[in-house]
Amino acid sequence: MSVTQDVQDTLVPDHIARQIVTPEGHRDDEAVFEAYRWLRDNAPLAKVEVDGYDPVWLVTKHVDIMEIERQPQIFSNAGGENKGSHNPILGTKAEEEFTKSLTGGTLRVLENVTYLDPPEHTMVRDIATEWFRPASLKKWEDQIRDLAREAIDLRLSSGTNELDFVKDFSVYYPLHVIMTLFGVPAEDEPRMMALTQDFFGTADPDAQRDDVEALSPTAAAEQWAATIQDFYRYFDSLVDECRVNPRDDLASIIANAKQPDGEYFPREIAYGWFIAIATAGHDTTSSTLASCLEALAEHPEQLAAVQADPSRIPDLVNEALRWASPVKQFTRQALEPYELRGQRIEPGDRLLTLYQSANRDEEVFGDPYDFRYDRRPNKHIAFGYGPHMCIGQHLAKMELRVMLEELLPRISSLQLAGERKVVQTNFVGGLKNRPMVLELS
Repeated sequence: MSVTQDVQDTLVPDHIARQIVTPEGHRDDEAVFEAYRWLRDNAPLAKVEVDGYDPVWLVTKHVDIMEIERQPQIFSNAGGENKGSHNPILGTKAEEEFTKSLTGGTLRVLENVTYLDPPEHTMVRDIATEWFRPASLKKWEDQIRDLAREAIDLRLSSGTNELDFVKDFSVYYPLHVIMTLFGVPAEDEPRMMALTQDFFGTADPDAQRDDVEALSPTAAAEQWAATIQDFYRYFDSLVDECRVNPRDDLASIIANAKQPDGEYFPREIAYGWFIAIATAGHDTTSSTLASCLEALAEHPEQLAAVQADPSRIPDLVNEALRWASPVKQFTRQALEPYELRGQRIEPGDRLLTLYQSANRDEEVFGDPYDFRYDRRPNKHIAFGYGPHMCIGQHLAKMELRVMLEELLPRISSLQLAGERKVVQTNFVGGLKNRPMVLELS
């Protein structure tokens, strides 16, 4: 059930709270966005309690999320001094208890930046910060363009293509890019594809592993843990290989990173980096690409406008990111008392930063429920904000821009066909199926 606020008397209806908090609520993305709208209008900062979950504040406004994100010393990813006491990824009570039963009491299941606070977060993030800078990425653009052309030639043909744009196209290109830059052999990409789908599909019955009992109270946590172990087994040999024979790739940079004392970082840090890159480095980009093509199919006049002026493709990319917002939320834990939007946040309170809602905030975006390829300014926070802002944002933008520069000029007709489906998840996800008829010159 939902609960009432101390300062704000608005009672959040249970169906609104469940729509946002539970993975099942996200099967209907239109209803989710309506729930966000209701909250922004009626209870922009609302503490709710949904059966099976700990109480959590729903943070729906752009300005409030930015205020939280810029203060990691107050709003923690990891639990402050009690490291591992807080999970930045929302789960049920049963799932968190299962996780702690495996880890000896901690919710820190991965050694990557998602689970860290500064200064530890800063030290680990700096392992690859330089590689992800725009100036450093520039040398990879020609190779990424070759991979985009290869994807189009391999998976699309001149003439009419009737396909599920998600399953048949958009999931492959970003994975191939990140694995190529990462140094994973092409023959291992199917394994990486399966593991990334397992990783982000923990709450979707269609993506359940065979070794997990579907729909059990701890199914999502069980799948998460099993998938992480599969990743570890694969990446363990990759760490050894990169240390013995370093290459000019991202995996070698991470595997050979050293601490201030000159010793290698623990292997778990490398594993955490590898998993973050293999999962978030491709799934979010594929979701954004599919949402972009869906929006252009719904607005053929915008497709024609961008085709006539390809210099607007970077603006199109930013709007697609705002529109898709594939990372739906993270949770933060308050470490000290804080007043936000006139309400008192207590130490230990959890806050759900709802990026999808922020990217439809009427106080920041004119006509936020309209897709506009030429939107300027576009202050979306699809990559988060502050010190936890996604380190791979510039690579993701480059991948999307390059693919659209190669694909859009060849499209002579783009139409939607069949039933669209979205991934059942309250964390990272988007379109699961999007049938289209795509005619290429």
